[in-house]
Amino acid sequence: MALSGLVRVQQRSTDEAPFVPSFGAGPSAEELTALLEAPARRRTRLCDLSPNLHCSIVGTCLSTGELRSIVAKAMGRDVKTLTDHEIHGEGVLLAQRRDPMGKLLHKALDKRHQLAINQFARATTADAVAALWAAAKRAGEIPGGYWAVLSHPATTEAVAQAAFADVHMLSHLVGAANRADIRRLAALEQERAALEQRLEAAQSELQTARTTIRALETTLAEAAAGRATKATQATPDAAETGLLRQRILELEDRLRVETARRCRAEDLAGPIRQSEAAAEEARKAAEDRAAALAQELAALEAQWHSDADAPGAQVETRCLPVGVSTLLYVGGRPNQVHRLRDFAARAGMTLLHHDGGFEDRPGLLAGLVSRADVACFPVDCVSHDAVAAVKRFCRQAAKPYLPLRSVGLGSFMAGLARLATRPPDGPES
Repeated sequence: MALSGLVRVQQRSTDEAPFVPSFGAGPSAEELTALLEAPARRRTRLCDLSPNLHCSIVGTCLSTGELRSIVAKAMGRDVKTLTDHEIHGEGVLLAQRRDPMGKLLHKALDKRHQLAINQFARATTADAVAALWAAAKRAGEIPGGYWAVLSHPATTEAVAQAAFADVHMLSHLVGAANRADIRRLAALEQERAALEQRLEAAQSELQTARTTIRALETTLAEAAAGRATKATQATPDAAETGLLRQRILELEDRLRVETARRCRAEDLAGPIRQSEAAAEEARKAAEDRAAALAQELAALEAQWHSDADAPGAQVETRCLPVGVSTLLYVGGRPNQVHRLRDFAARAGMTLLHHDGGFEDRPGLLAGLVSRADVACFPVDCVSHDAVAAVKRFCRQAAKPYLPLRSVGLGSFMAGLARLATRPPDGPES
């Protein structure tokens, strides 16, 4: 991706001592050039970086929980109802602000990655910064290294572009890895079943050990009571006392053995429970993703059986929203818009399109929202600014908006089917 203007020119700190001319011999031309070309000592502020970097910084250098806490402080209200994607969008908008709330986000980044910032502070040239960034990538310290290199005063345009490109490609690798989650679901289910069997066996062994220990404790208490009774007798039986002592020693040995068995069973059951909980979370995440894919597949199959792709064929209308004649589609890929427009035409609807601000002017969005009955956008192929603008215009016009999972036709059809289950009387949440 070609980028320009990623790093803004920094202003020198106002705390630096002003230059006082001397009446003696002045500095040479080489000394003046070195003074003018010396890098600024102040690190770059978050709001001074290009907005093109804010999305990657917020998404890479802060966890969802940390960002949610910061956005809650900035908005002054509870944000539990906002999705992770909405929290991310608010964080990107917050990064552009120069008020105390924007400084709060900058301070959170500095506090989180203070160790990386201290390591990068030793660099005084762009080459040294690039070398530290390469070392951070090899060590897997991407979040701290990314923030440290972008905010470093010696970072140049080329170094910032290289770091942005590295993080951008890492995000693609993470997305490709997510596609393997469904294939891992069966393996996780098998592993979970095996863990449950091991847990049941460990619990059974633990219960047996506890029962044995209670019986041994009861027998030991009875033996101790009998020994006390024997001690009070005037003529104790020496043989019986010896047998009783031997029995007590045997019981004490068994008690130690059963106690050790119980401890081993508890140690075995702990990791098994943790592994089972992790497998359950992975299974639920895979099921949610499979449910979304199944919904999109059902929408595609419904249109396939109705021969929707044949020339002149009409789209199955049972799963289409009632009362929607004009639909606004914001974002997406240009080579897929004509297919979405053909589908909408066969369904008796008019599809308006805005690319989110790449070639179309952002000022056109307000007029397009006013003309449309429903606005929709794919969350994986649209800018944050365009999403914020669509939501704002839809709320002002009391019209629903529909986030789509992806840019595919299946996701588009599944979104229309979901919208058909409720009348379009307010913004889609």
